[in-house]
Amino acid sequence: MAYEVKHEERYRYFEEGEGTPVILLHGLFGSLSNFDTIIDYFKGKYKLLVPLLPLYTLEVDQTNIQNMVDYVSTFIDYKGLDKVHLVGNSLGGHIAQIYTLAKPEKVLTITLTGSSGLFENSLGDTYPRKSDYEFVRGKTEEAFYDPSHATKEQVDEVYDVVNNRHTAIRMVVLAKSAVRHNLRDEIPNIQQPVCLIWGADDRITPPFVAEEFNKLLTNSEVHILPKCGHAPMMEQPKLFNEILERFLEKNN
Repeated sequence: MAYEVKHEERYRYFEEGEGTPVILLHGLFGSLSNFDTIIDYFKGKYKLLVPLLPLYTLEVDQTNIQNMVDYVSTFIDYKGLDKVHLVGNSLGGHIAQIYTLAKPEKVLTITLTGSSGLFENSLGDTYPRKSDYEFVRGKTEEAFYDPSHATKEQVDEVYDVVNNRHTAIRMVVLAKSAVRHNLRDEIPNIQQPVCLIWGADDRITPPFVAEEFNKLLTNSEVHILPKCGHAPMMEQPKLFNEILERFLEKNN
């Protein structure tokens, strides 16, 4: 799918559709393409926005999860959005939770998929043999139940990130920032409806993480998808979109 990425002020983002805003938040190695199936399915029903997080463009001492949250917060204000649905994968889910805790009045619902915030096998420390392309390919494939979802384009992107000193340092710093910012004590304060959509074969945030989120949250539902890893919207798009559609319609 070809995207027109807008660049306004300090923000780079994709936007399509009309209606209630749905903010899609990608993870540490995420990109617009991760949300292909969501965009195609929902563009006629909601206003979809994907802010491209400044993962590798801030100064190292500014590269932390709180500054990612601040970026999303000011982006929502810049777009003049009143109330939004948040959908976050991996680090994006972590960002969604912190934003909701800070500005609950702005959030209608949260959908978390493979989210950090409680526990994750951090990708930031798993590429010691970064110059070995086959090793990087293998580690990228671990994000999926079906390794064929790790396309050459995705592997190339990860390889470039971990082999560029500028981006690699920021990747590690940001991953460690996320691990330090554990939300266990704060999660019960989230009152919004939360939909947990998880891969049964997620090796980065295993299914027990979804169950733990479900116990801590006051208003949540959990769906564990079979034959699915860390990115359910990519590996089980039909199931994912059906669950998300019902959840959004119920809480719109």
